[in-house]
Amino acid sequence: QVQLVESGGGLVQPGGSLRLSCAASGRIFAINDMGWYRQVPGKEREMVARITSDGSTNYADSLKGRFTISRDNVRNTVYLQMHSLKPEDTAVYYCNAEIRIRNSYLTNDYWGQGTQVTVSS
Repeated sequence: QVQLVESGGGLVQPGGSLRLSCAASGRIFAINDMGWYRQVPGKEREMVARITSDGSTNYADSLKGRFTISRDNVRNTVYLQMHSLKPEDTAVYYCNAEIRIRNSYLTNDYWGQGTQVTVSS
């Protein structure tokens, strides 16, 4: 009923930048919060940044100043602009959205399939 499709991951050198995108599609009535998470093998998935429907943002403390989350409510898309990337930013990045589908009063959590970001020289 709903799909989240991420794009923009890849290999980048330390100090470089990447921009991730995540587009939601399907029987969407409304989208509340959207966010980005990341996970490395053997560790729990951690929150990177979240953004409300009216644009309020929240970041992991360690990432403030390097990462910026934004969204386009017309395109149902959330972005993550990453600057000054470090090898420790290497992870699979997942987008998340709280979505109410059409003909439903319920809001459910949806996840993308993940996109690999590798920071290495």
